[in-house]
Amino acid sequence: MTATTHTTGAPLSTALRSSAELIRAEAETVAHNYHPLPVVVARAEGTWVEDVEGRRYLDMLAGYSALNFGHRHPALIAAARHQLDQVTLTSRAFHNDRLAGFAEALADLTGLDMTLPMNTGAEAVESALKIARKWAYEVKGVAPDQATIVVAAGNFHGRTTTIVSFSDDPVARTGFGPFTPGFRTVPYDDLAALEAAIDDTTAAVLIEPIQGEAGVRIPADGYLAGVRELTHRAGVLFIADEIQSGLGRTGTTLAVAHEDVLPDLLLLGKALGGGIVPVSAVVGRRDVMSVLRPGEHGSTFGGNPLAAAVGSAVVDLLRTGEFQEHARTLGAVLADGLAGLVGRGVLRYRSRGLWAGVDVDPAIGTGREISERLLTEGILVKDTHGSTIRIAPPLTITREELDSAIGALGKVLGA
Repeated sequence: MTATTHTTGAPLSTALRSSAELIRAEAETVAHNYHPLPVVVARAEGTWVEDVEGRRYLDMLAGYSALNFGHRHPALIAAARHQLDQVTLTSRAFHNDRLAGFAEALADLTGLDMTLPMNTGAEAVESALKIARKWAYEVKGVAPDQATIVVAAGNFHGRTTTIVSFSDDPVARTGFGPFTPGFRTVPYDDLAALEAAIDDTTAAVLIEPIQGEAGVRIPADGYLAGVRELTHRAGVLFIADEIQSGLGRTGTTLAVAHEDVLPDLLLLGKALGGGIVPVSAVVGRRDVMSVLRPGEHGSTFGGNPLAAAVGSAVVDLLRTGEFQEHARTLGAVLADGLAGLVGRGVLRYRSRGLWAGVDVDPAIGTGREISERLLTEGILVKDTHGSTIRIAPPLTITREELDSAIGALGKVLGA
């Protein structure tokens, strides 16, 4: 499969500027906190995007799971358009007619009780940390300012100052200290180390059920159930960060469902906004969430009517189980295809549902180089950590599209 040219419908704002010109302009005017691949997307529909010159690409990254339902899903666009004609923002100084329904829908979908609506994934993580500390002081009886939170090595929960304080990624940390205290890091997928790190000051254990930025690292069977049992026994909160893994990506609504566990606090984001608006949430047990009182936490845009309308439409899409089933079915196809490339440029892979981390032989190229080669074949993926690439297509992808992407990967590895 190769990139194709399509010349119709180029917007006036970009038709006069080439991809190269726009990339140069961005480099001069936008802070360099990302290193994008050299493609300038101008239009998108479903699993496909189109650049300013009209070349089409199959999106195999889906906005790091923010586009689980594809670009511009008709039901989500319809919900947004309808709400744009009503009211988009009130702030939480007033009630709005969409927030209660959104919170009820999330509670029903997740099996939890209450929602704290926010905007970005990092905001959801920061909010959960505050809730856990408040709970530790008011309910558990931890001495003031002594609460600790146990996290896992290799984690990625965002890039705010507090969050990078417990990251072990030198790129995320270096140059941003001094760091926020109160965190203990243990190896991921190590229950013995986790148990040893918990003491009377521990408020919570924060983990990703599957570590996305680390290369789709999947723990051993029984780990999540072990975390749930251990936190129950120790009297600490289990916070599951499902900002990337949740909402259908792994073949279940939540990744923790693979071991039939329910955390005390659940963090959602990315796909919750349907690729239209930033929407995130902390969803949790009523007795834990109730430690927050008016004035102690907030967000001007959190829970706005437009976000609540889109988020409710996302929940409606997931109610049928159609997307989860599709992720399971085509996830097996993805795993089989990657297995066929092991020893042919792929050293190893890890996958669950429509989510995979692929370790490429460094002798063939870095993850960045493989991503650039796939770009010339009309496939969009992104690298992470050396020679690893991540694959996370929209859950609307077809068997034919997936087969084409796997074929393109085999082609560039063979080349």
